[in-house]
Amino acid sequence: GTTGATAIAVGIDGEVRGKGYEEIAQHYPRPGWVEHDATDIWSAVQTSVRQALDAAGAKPSDVRAVGITNQRETLVLWDKETMQPISRAIVWQDRRTADECTRLRAAGHEHRVREITGLVLDPYFTATKYAWALKHIEGAGEAAAGTVDSWLIARLSSGRDHVTDASNASRTLLFAISSGEWSDEMAELFGVSLRNLPRIADSSGHISTTDPDAFLGIQAPIAGVAGDQQAALFGQACTKDGMAKNTYGTGSFVLMQTGKRRVASGAGMLTTVAWRRAGELSYALEGAIFITGAALQWLRDGLGIIASAGEAGPLAASVPDAGGVFLVPAFVGLGAPHWDPYARGTIVGLTRGSGRAQLVRAAVESMAYQTRDVIDAMERDTGQRLTELRVDGGAAVMDVLCQLQADLLGIPVRRPRQTETTALGAAFLAGLGAGLWTDADLARLWKLDREFEPTLSRDQADALQSRWRQAVERSRSWERPEEALPDNQ
Repeated sequence: GTTGATAIAVGIDGEVRGKGYEEIAQHYPRPGWVEHDATDIWSAVQTSVRQALDAAGAKPSDVRAVGITNQRETLVLWDKETMQPISRAIVWQDRRTADECTRLRAAGHEHRVREITGLVLDPYFTATKYAWALKHIEGAGEAAAGTVDSWLIARLSSGRDHVTDASNASRTLLFAISSGEWSDEMAELFGVSLRNLPRIADSSGHISTTDPDAFLGIQAPIAGVAGDQQAALFGQACTKDGMAKNTYGTGSFVLMQTGKRRVASGAGMLTTVAWRRAGELSYALEGAIFITGAALQWLRDGLGIIASAGEAGPLAASVPDAGGVFLVPAFVGLGAPHWDPYARGTIVGLTRGSGRAQLVRAAVESMAYQTRDVIDAMERDTGQRLTELRVDGGAAVMDVLCQLQADLLGIPVRRPRQTETTALGAAFLAGLGAGLWTDADLARLWKLDREFEPTLSRDQADALQSRWRQAVERSRSWERPEEALPDNQ
């Protein structure tokens, strides 16, 4: 993930036998810049895997298959010979290329980029990060380049394999979503070379093999690889057209499975690869919400009104509503469906009666409101109405959030018993790829914890959502492009 490495050891029965976690340091060298040390990522993976095996009482020789899931758009550059990073990784949240994206949009490239890649022109994606690195980082033109999965595979295989999967490749702005290959046209547009990028493999199957000398004595096939949100979709068993999940993490990511249909969004959604199996692409619509759980971190670290994120649920549930307060957490702009890098955080509706509980409640409610905006857009794009939403991620443990989400959407919200669905999805892909499970097995392995039924009428939900959208409009285009340069954000 973005803030740490999680490893789980999964038994053949699909149960999590052991878990490990190691934090990854975040670096903010300038306003708007976010970086990781790629060596820290690799070290954290090894530590968390060791913890998971110890917790499971398992030996390295017990490992039958390895699955990888990762923060997606983050760029890693490393020396092909020494296997050492040549710079810090540029993280998906990094906004240093916002003005370059604005320039490309002004030059009229947005439509063609969306047509080929399914994505929008935004600093979020890898291509402009890579173009920036080629201009500013010495040795970038000769270094191996890839997303975090390809970096980990390179380390796991002791440099033997430079490979990514189709779901990660589809997040770079350099991938042709129709053919499933790297796009020469996009490489030319962004001014990058494809020669140092990884080959594109299936998300499930024999992708590589770990070197026991490099990886804790483990020699096993790397048989599953997917970006974190696609892995969560798979871990939620959303394998049929029209099923959807939302992961409430630092940000939130809503994915709707569209199967073989490649739905071109007219409502601000991304068209992305869900996974590739046996050479066949499955597609999804995605709504990327930049800030959800991070708003609670801000209340804790920035304002000090809660001591821990765990306080948010009980405090939000202690009041019936936010008392007319709306918090729009546009700290780094707005993602889907608005794609406004110049929006900024806004709190509206404050009165003398507004206190800690109302502000925390407003932050929790903002997660549900943003999710409703995205799902409304997806339903317009597909012409389908969702019949349920499956939820996971750290904030999904809050009953108050899940209930509000059901109320706003007017459909059941289903929370699984196992909320580590991202890591579980990687395990499921690996188990399938290694022949340990079948598709029918996976459907049986998903187990329900609790279902939340809507309690508001559609009119009541729509009235609340309308007020939220008024608050969003007040946050839009707050910065001017010349004010939002990296040194001044």
